[in-house]
Amino acid sequence: MHTYLRSVNQCLKWARAEGEAVPERAVAPLPSRPKNLPEVLSREQIAAIEAAAATERDRLIIRLLADAGMRVGELVGLCTGDLLQRSRGSYLRLHGKGGRERQVPLMPRLSNRLQRYATRSRPADAGTDHLFVSLRRNASTGDYEPLTPSGVQQLVRVLGQRVGLPQRVYPHLFRHSFVTWALAQGMNPVQLAEVVGHTSLAMIQQVYSHLSPSDAYDAMARVLVAKD
Repeated sequence: MHTYLRSVNQCLKWARAEGEAVPERAVAPLPSRPKNLPEVLSREQIAAIEAAAATERDRLIIRLLADAGMRVGELVGLCTGDLLQRSRGSYLRLHGKGGRERQVPLMPRLSNRLQRYATRSRPADAGTDHLFVSLRRNASTGDYEPLTPSGVQQLVRVLGQRVGLPQRVYPHLFRHSFVTWALAQGMNPVQLAEVVGHTSLAMIQQVYSHLSPSDAYDAMARVLVAKD
């Protein structure tokens, strides 16, 4: 109904702009649309998807989507120089929307896997500094092409089907899952927004809306235990 009335209103506005005698009251108020809550994957489902991947490249793609909450465009834009070592640990430099750059902390195990992949598994003569490249050379150029967003979308869709998940699996689903999981674990929403590259807490608040009452109970219990 919302979509139908919006189209009718656009037509009426166009007619009025063209000089037709369309009264103001002819424009109908739009009904509110139901709020669709984002789907999420459990940590067990993510582990199954990672285990179903045939190569370390593909397993790392799944793990980065799941544990860093990055967008697919940020993933395919990663270069070997974006693996950073700081005094307090390892970080991944991401280039987000609007050219905004941020650094995402990496756990030691994932950081070590990325370092090994970049130095041992990734083709040394890739011809590009992109971290994730195609598994085969381009037949016409002889180079390894950087992985594309559509390539990642196809990868995660096939892996989701391979493990028999009922829902459609797509890259952004891992992002929703990461935010949900991080909030359920009690992560500070402001810090979480910085990690995933949100300029406001609007999306974080949206995700909060589908956390269960037991999640809120557990979070409150952790606060009270820490206080005592």
